[in-house]
Amino acid sequence: MPIEIVILAGGGGTRLHPLSTPERPKPFLPLLAPARDGEPETLIQRTVSRLLGGPELAGLERASITVVAAAAHALHVRTQLPGVTVIEEPVGRNTAPAIALAAMAPGDDEAVMAVLPADHLIEREAAFRAVLRAAAERLATGVFSIDGPLVTLGVQVTRPATEYGYLLPELGRGASVGGLDAYPLLRFEEKPSPERAETLLGEPGVAWNAGMFVWRRRAIRAALETHAPDVAAAIAGGLRDGRLDDAYAGVRAVSIDYAVMEPAAAAGRVVMAAMDVGWSDLGGWTALLEALGARGTGRVIQPGEVAAAGAEDLVIRRVGGQLTLETGPREGILDGDGPSALLTGAAADASIVEALLARCSPPEAGT
Repeated sequence: MPIEIVILAGGGGTRLHPLSTPERPKPFLPLLAPARDGEPETLIQRTVSRLLGGPELAGLERASITVVAAAAHALHVRTQLPGVTVIEEPVGRNTAPAIALAAMAPGDDEAVMAVLPADHLIEREAAFRAVLRAAAERLATGVFSIDGPLVTLGVQVTRPATEYGYLLPELGRGASVGGLDAYPLLRFEEKPSPERAETLLGEPGVAWNAGMFVWRRRAIRAALETHAPDVAAAIAGGLRDGRLDDAYAGVRAVSIDYAVMEPAAAAGRVVMAAMDVGWSDLGGWTALLEALGARGTGRVIQPGEVAAAGAEDLVIRRVGGQLTLETGPREGILDGDGPSALLTGAAADASIVEALLARCSPPEAGT
């Protein structure tokens, strides 16, 4: 069975400023401690090595890896992942146009496509590869009497998170398929209030929306044409006429969840597979500190914002283009070259943060 892995590398990482920058955003930074051969990997390198790191995906016919990235970041992809196919977006327009671009490029309509973010953490990598294979072979090819379902991979809920969207399955129709707990999806629910998040935590089967999808190429093309015809027509026309720059200039910036997955779920075309693989989206400083084994919480401080750093806190700024680490106490405006980061309660693990800054500061971190 042909399978295509499509990695979306369009995230800006604004919640990780000043570490992440527009010129070198989150996917292209070695945020995590070295895991292989003592050499740091950027998040996108780690995403690819995770796919190739074991036998679970071996043998799938004509398996390929494609990265969709903004044209401004294509050099990062080609430098960090030599030989990987790169599809360049003229400008970032969120995930629906990026996925449409990959799905409408020349290819086998019967191929199964797995769409993955470039910048997430997966701790149990072998289990994740097994999930991908089962979803590709047993779900995306047809399940629950749905021909060509759109499969979304849901993450086990462990706390009342308000920063994630949620997946609400139809539990009464669930089944174990290829070792996966799979369900027709009733609906998506956007980032909830704290009260609603507490309620969702207690509901059986509910999962976090990880933004990972598996489907046949023809299935996502049909879904785009049905639920986001303006996006589908613009991308298809731009590819056909060789005028993709013009098409992207006017295409609607919209997420795949809002444009396609929510209405497709309402139409009974979406299947959820549950997974417990040690997932984090590394979406902000608090999540990154946790992944690094450091204490504390963190947030971005915008230029001109008044903030106070205590004796147990750390401040990260860019000064003269260089990352600097400072300890509290300090009050007032944390001036620097753009946003700063305030890491509350992280001073005890300053060495971990220092190592992070060293990895992410050129030239040590590469391009």
